[in-house]
Amino acid sequence: MKIIMSGNEAIARGAYECGATFASGYPGTPSTEILEEFAKYEGVYAEWSPNEKVGLEVAIGAAMAGARAMAVMKHVGVNVAADPLFTASYTGTNGALVIITADDPSLHSSQNEQDNRNYAKFAKIPMLEPSDSEEARIFIKKAFEISETFDTPVFLRTTTRVSHSKSIVEPEEPVKPEKRVVERLDPSKYVMVPFNARNRRIVVEERTKKLQKYAETFSENRLEWNDRKAGIITAGMTYNYAKDVFPAYSYLKLGMVHPLPEGLIREFARGVRKLYVVEELDPFIEEHIRAMGIKVVGKSVFPYTNEFDPGVVEESIKGRPVRSVGPQNLNIPPRPPNLCPGCPHRGLFYVLGKMKVFVTGDIGCYTLSFMKPLEGLHSCICMGASIGTAHGISKALREKGKGKVVGVLGDSTFIHSGITSLLNTAYNKSDVVIIIADNSTTAMTGMQHHPGTGTTLQGNMTATLDFEILAKGLGIESIRIIDPYDLKNTRSVMKEELSRPGPSLVISRAPCVLLLSKTTLRKKTFRIDEEKCTGCKACLGLGCPPISWHRFPEGSERTVPGKTKKQEGMATIDSAFCTGCTLCQQLCGFKAIVESGEVS
Repeated sequence: MKIIMSGNEAIARGAYECGATFASGYPGTPSTEILEEFAKYEGVYAEWSPNEKVGLEVAIGAAMAGARAMAVMKHVGVNVAADPLFTASYTGTNGALVIITADDPSLHSSQNEQDNRNYAKFAKIPMLEPSDSEEARIFIKKAFEISETFDTPVFLRTTTRVSHSKSIVEPEEPVKPEKRVVERLDPSKYVMVPFNARNRRIVVEERTKKLQKYAETFSENRLEWNDRKAGIITAGMTYNYAKDVFPAYSYLKLGMVHPLPEGLIREFARGVRKLYVVEELDPFIEEHIRAMGIKVVGKSVFPYTNEFDPGVVEESIKGRPVRSVGPQNLNIPPRPPNLCPGCPHRGLFYVLGKMKVFVTGDIGCYTLSFMKPLEGLHSCICMGASIGTAHGISKALREKGKGKVVGVLGDSTFIHSGITSLLNTAYNKSDVVIIIADNSTTAMTGMQHHPGTGTTLQGNMTATLDFEILAKGLGIESIRIIDPYDLKNTRSVMKEELSRPGPSLVISRAPCVLLLSKTTLRKKTFRIDEEKCTGCKACLGLGCPPISWHRFPEGSERTVPGKTKKQEGMATIDSAFCTGCTLCQQLCGFKAIVESGEVS
């Protein structure tokens, strides 16, 4: 049977087929769907962990117990998980442990463009990289086999294009998971005090040598001899791009990108007249080949940044100016991303933007509020950084009378990495206002559950984290809860907390509008009363998608109601998109925004 699957779906399928029973991680584009799909299979356990570090740690524990375990995260998530990662390389796995790192060339949904092949080299862990969905299904199974054979964690690296593109997959029947009973683990192998770690460090080097020999015969490192005038060494999605435009070239297609098969590389290099390395982001393979003393063409012609496509590969090799990936020379209006109609974050950031305070932001939908017209956010570094950077700014400016700083992060992000930072603000007596934008979900990655929602990944009811009780336990004395749809109260509470000495916490609580069903969504919508609208444009300051500006045709301008100046246009509201959140109505001083059913 052949079916079409995305790379993420295929990874989940392959893990299930080879008897993996445990998976954990934190949602992050482009990796999210792997865990969501894996959780649907019978007889497996899958969880959203509070963050990637915890996700990897629990997967390490499952592997210690003899299971085939998988930890799933996007590329920046490996940064969060790096602490246990490097030591797990020393301890080995007992069962099997595969770590999915989903890189994001072109930063489609990320704050940086790091190349996580470097982590494999740094942590001395083998890494496989599939080029399509069928390889994703096969490679995850091979990764588990390598993990068990060599007693090591194994990386499986995807990119956005592999994760989200779809191709033909041939599913196989799953094997029955092997049941292992672990009575006692060897402390000398798993307790990484310096004495034991020194011995395990030697084991890691011996394992690396074995893996280097294995790479020479690994079935997914393959030679494709064709025209020997030019040869291309490549891996992952870029293999498809190169084959598309240069099908007659010879290829060394690498399925294992660390450790690299030096013998195979030398054999291929000897067999072609000119050698290219086609790889996105860092010159990872190129630098290794150059260190071997082999002449190769790589980043001297190929871009360092952004994902490739067939055109980029062709233009680079033929020596033409390389264009950027995407539509070219299209004269279309810009379509910047925007908060959804009725988003609870809109009211909060409208108020913050008008208050002219410095707002440190975080990773989430609300990051979009830095743009016009809201302009309510001024920094964004990484998950949880809003609290720490707000604290640092407040301490640095404390003697300069610059006023308080506001730090904003979402509920899932707070759980991910904001709790210890909030503790720090209380412990070190910070002069900041921290806002948790609690919309009851991990919205930006597709509405996943977290410890504050009371439901697990597999749909089981569980304990619900109480942010107020937690904050009190951390030492925060002033805790306020606001409805971000109430602009007047939001403004009032923020003024009070900004004038209060010491740290305080404001919880902006309203569910994500996408969580609301048609039965619970506000049933009323709004329209503009044309007789009352003065064209003041106050409602446009919300940046709400249903609200637009209609300019009157030249010569048909009218007099503003109650004034003598000419009115050039008026606002309009598209009732098909309006959710009835009332924010625009609260802003209109002329009572020109009325419910759709009202008669003026």
